[in-house]
Formats: sequence, structure tokens, C-alpha cells
Amino acid sequence: MGSTNSTLSKIPNVKELMQETGFTPAHVVRLYDRFEALDKEKTGHLRPQDFGAINRLAMNPIGDRIIGAFFSPGQETVDFHSFVRILAHFRPADQKRPKDPSMPEPVNSRTSKLQFAFQLYDQDKDGKISRAELLQVLRSMLEMQVTEEQLESIADRTIQEADLDKDDAISFEEFRKSLEKVNIDHKMSIRFLR
Repeated sequence: MGSTNSTLSKIPNVKELMQETGFTPAHVVRLYDRFEALDKEKTGHLRPQDFGAINRLAMNPIGDRIIGAFFSPGQETVDFHSFVRILAHFRPADQKRPKDPSMPEPVNSRTSKLQFAFQLYDQDKDGKISRAELLQVLRSMLEMQVTEEQLESIADRTIQEADLDKDDAISFEEFRKSLEKVNIDHKMSIRFLR
């Protein structure tokens, strides 16, 4: 316990961070240790290449997109607080957490998780998933398991089914509606950090 408290005392605004993300003190300490291990140059910030040490990300077909999600456009590094906030998207939603309308939506809420997943597809950040962006993800995920013709068929069918306004792209709202019945809480976890 002393080690946990010692580590927590090194982290500025740790109570607010835990409140915002829902991580326990033990989780925050583990994430802090992992962050420090990835920060080989001890700068207090991580660069995209620092994430290369995470084997599960290196082996993940969309690992580059996941790593990119840690960085805002034009941002070249991420600090510990931002690192933890992004990882909170991978936590199961805390159903017991009281909903306070004056507080921002929790980082691991269903809507936040969907927004995070949406940005993995929407690479040009225009608020839409185009056929080309969808194909790019499908190619990465399925690699040589299916033919190009099959990939194109999957992309076309997906857009046809999800594109409610018929603009040949999927907006966030269309994405959300198409996934309403899917429980993403069980699909997103922080296992890749181990």
C-alpha cells in the first residue's frame, strides 16, 4: 500500500484523473509504471514510436490507428494524463457510477467509446467514414483472408446499410445507430497493455 501511495503522490491531480476515468488507485499505479517503462528517454511524454514496445499493438492490424488515437492532430507527444484518458475508453462502462448532469460524460461511456471507435475509421477527420476509409480498415484487418472483390462488397454493403442520409458515407450518428444493438463494452479492453 505504501508503494501505491508513494507512486500516486508523484502524479499531479491524480484524484481528478481517477474520478474522470474510473480507474482505481491500483490501476493508475500500474498504468504509471507502464507509461514510465515506455518512456525510455524519461521525458514525461510518449511519442508514437514509444508504443512499438507494446507487442499486442505491434501485432494488431490496426495498431497504427490505435496509436494515432493517442495523439491529436499536430500533437507529437502524449503526457501521462492523456495516456490514461485514452486508455479509459477501453474500460468497461461503470454502470454503478452515479450520473451527475453537471459533470462531463465519463470517458468510458458508450457514446465516448463509439466516438473513439469512429475516429479509428475516420482518418481524414471530416466527420464521415468514406468507402475508401472503410476499405482501408478492412484491408488492414482481413489482409489476405479475402479477395479485393469481397472486401469491396463488404464495404459497399456496410455503407448501404448504415448510410441513412444516402450521401455515400457514414456519419457518427449513423455509425452510432448501426451499432446500438452491439455491446462494445465487452469488445474493448486494456489487455493489450499487459
